[in-house]
Amino acid sequence: MPEATTEFFERLGRGGHERLLEKAHGRIRFELVNGKHVERWLVVVDKGDVDVSHKNGKTDSTLRTSQALFDDIVRGRENAMAAVLRGAIELDGDPELVLLFQRLFPGPPQVDGGGR
Repeated sequence: MPEATTEFFERLGRGGHERLLEKAHGRIRFELVNGKHVERWLVVVDKGDVDVSHKNGKTDSTLRTSQALFDDIVRGRENAMAAVLRGAIELDGDPELVLLFQRLFPGPPQVDGGGR
């Protein structure tokens, strides 16, 4: 279901300025693998101003994972940094930039505690 990923990046690109990334500056490439196909998204952040494209070029960080896992991340079903720590995401470059970017991913769904 790559729709979730496409919607995430398109929404991010339309936003223009992202308050949660005002301390970030750099270029992140997301390489999302689905079989033999690799979809690449380039996100350029300059103190909150965001540009999203499929362009190639120099990056500060590259994040490579399966399309399915990234779909789960943008749906809030998986945590990106936990996936990095368990080796499900390959991270090359500046981890601080990815840590800042993670703020944009939704958190896990709220679980009703049973009315206590």
